[in-house]
Amino acid sequence: MQNMPTSLPSSPPAQAAPVVKPKPFLLTPSQGEAARTLLAYVGSLPLPDADAQLLAVVVAIRAARTGIGNLTGQDLRSLRLADPEAAVTSFAALGWQRQETLLGDDLVTPVGIVVPDLAGRPDARLPFGKVMRSRVSGWTVRTLAAKPVKKTSTAARLAALFLAAHGPADAYGTLPAHLPDDCRTALPELLAKGFLKELDGDRYLLSEAVRHLAGVRPPSDIPAAGRKEPEADELSWEDWKGRASVALRRHVEAVESCTDCSLSTARVSEAFMRTAVPAQFEEKVRAAHRVWEAKFPAQGPAAAEFAAAFRAAHGHGPSVKQLCKAMGWGKMSRELRMYVVRGLIADGWLTNTDPVPWTLRPGRAARAGTSAATATAVRAS
Repeated sequence: MQNMPTSLPSSPPAQAAPVVKPKPFLLTPSQGEAARTLLAYVGSLPLPDADAQLLAVVVAIRAARTGIGNLTGQDLRSLRLADPEAAVTSFAALGWQRQETLLGDDLVTPVGIVVPDLAGRPDARLPFGKVMRSRVSGWTVRTLAAKPVKKTSTAARLAALFLAAHGPADAYGTLPAHLPDDCRTALPELLAKGFLKELDGDRYLLSEAVRHLAGVRPPSDIPAAGRKEPEADELSWEDWKGRASVALRRHVEAVESCTDCSLSTARVSEAFMRTAVPAQFEEKVRAAHRVWEAKFPAQGPAAAEFAAAFRAAHGHGPSVKQLCKAMGWGKMSRELRMYVVRGLIADGWLTNTDPVPWTLRPGRAARAGTSAATATAVRAS
């Protein structure tokens, strides 16, 4: 019998590599120029080191329109400066005012630092409009919080701002002439962390992971004259922040820049921008709450204490999920978490600024308990 050819099993068709859509650029060409103007201004100031210069970048962009930059003690802490006290006191030589208040124990009350040469005058050093200031401020926060940057030294983070602002997205850039000396020394750190793809003398190339931070976009990506800038999630998020009140914008920036939480921009923007919908709790959620309450009775004081400690450490309140997870309440559905926290709010142990996320804090019952305990201690003494 003639042997029949044995048919071999066919190989599965090769899977095409998934196409990774590049992130939209955060800055338009004119906004990239504004970012470079900001850094040139800070580079011209007689400041002693990278700590003072990085803090000056944050103050200056917030003060660009009014001459007053609002910062909190938590903002200062989140920058992780090697010597924050020295950085703050160095501003006195520039004629900046009220910055010493940042060094107190209050981490949440905004301090308005007066920057005289940024006041709204025709010769103001940073002549930015509202949207321009907001976009550059958002870019600053996003660059400092980028994964290859946020755990580096102060000099490396300041260098990242300079190199991103001056760097072409898809071509070699040249180190800016006014790059501070401390930043030049820290450049190998950015190469090792993956912020830079290449570094050769005065030439550098941004990595693909941070090309969206570039202040110089490819010509093919710039809209033709008369054509509107394309909408993108990140830019829409910056527009939303540009329309927010000063207090809300400070809260947003505290959440975005929190190095302990390390939240993605997608998560933060979705939480703030989504439309609040009244929650409807089914009977199964109420039943699950009764089971939870029997297992975890009298959780109000502990929840209030955690919310206060979280706010002091992070500069913002915990989310509902962060609170429930930290309290060790076990696996819970999203609906049950919301129901539990609403109950604690109704009982006065917690409060929040509904519907603004990350605003949980101790409520009136917790504050009353603290006041009563303080009064008792005073009487006893």
